Amino acid sequence: MTIRQRLPERKSKVTVKDVARAAKVSESTVSRILRDKGPIADDTRDKVMEVVRAMGYVPNRIAGSLASLNSNLVGVIVPSLSNIVFPEVLQGIHAGLEANDHMQAVISISDYDPDKEEAMIRGLLSWKPAAVLTSGFEHTEATRRMLEFSDVRVVEMMDIDSEPIDIAVGMSHCAAGKETARHLLARGYRRFGYVGHNWDKDYRARLRHLGFTQVLAEAGLSIAAKAVAPGASSVGAGRAMTAQLLGGTTPVEVIVYSNDDMAVGGVFHLMGAGLSIPGHVAVFGFNGLDIGKEMPQPLSTIRSNRFLIGKKSIDAVLEDPQRPDQRARIDTGFEIFTGATA
Repeated sequence: MTIRQRLPERKSKVTVKDVARAAKVSESTVSRILRDKGPIADDTRDKVMEVVRAMGYVPNRIAGSLASLNSNLVGVIVPSLSNIVFPEVLQGIHAGLEANDHMQAVISISDYDPDKEEAMIRGLLSWKPAAVLTSGFEHTEATRRMLEFSDVRVVEMMDIDSEPIDIAVGMSHCAAGKETARHLLARGYRRFGYVGHNWDKDYRARLRHLGFTQVLAEAGLSIAAKAVAPGASSVGAGRAMTAQLLGGTTPVEVIVYSNDDMAVGGVFHLMGAGLSIPGHVAVFGFNGLDIGKEMPQPLSTIRSNRFLIGKKSIDAVLEDPQRPDQRARIDTGFEIFTGATA
């Protein structure tokens, strides 16, 4: 049974004028306090904010945006939250915004879909945000045009291997792949396997593979055996692809994985099959996730600075809100973690 009850009559919307009258200050003073603009005496600020909270006043951000052709919103688009890499980037962004509480991040998830990202960016730009932070350089042409023609700060995070629209913050994934090859060659490995996932939705994994194979070629070597999952990376995909690779007829000494999720799956397969690591086959990942570090044999991998990427991205926007004439890249670097699996 459905019970219907008449809603109570709605009260008139509280306005800046109502707050100013109750706090016995001018409307401009209330506006400056809410926008955190200009010097205001602490007792005045406290009195106004007490009235704001008591009356339940909510600023009209749409009206403010239309009036100033700008807002304090920061649009952040990441491809996934199921991958621990991106929550750590968001933590860095949050840390950078903590001292600037007048700015608010709006977070969207693109699911690695460029068309979905395009729709999200179109919506964000209609609010005239202070900045848009995206992941990588893989945009549709329409997205690139919208971002290039806008006057907001644009930060492309995670990668610095391409020309940015405004500023890129991250690491060179091609260089990380090269460093992986050099490190493993220096440890005496010569028969390499590769286990990866679908590159169509992870161009950075493709760049690492490219750098890796370039250095192998310089040493007169190549990947002896490869197994690539058709979908996204996961522990399960890594386990299945490792079984597929080792089930072939080509022996390998070390398997390089597209990321740590896949590498952890490889370790699980080897443990289940009773194969020693690195005695039977060595394992090397990418990202430096906590799960790899806390395994009985810490995972050999490359550590990326995800928190720093997020922090540097928002810092760049806060330090210079106006888009400069020159494009820039900020390299957050990476480091080899030797671990115990390779």
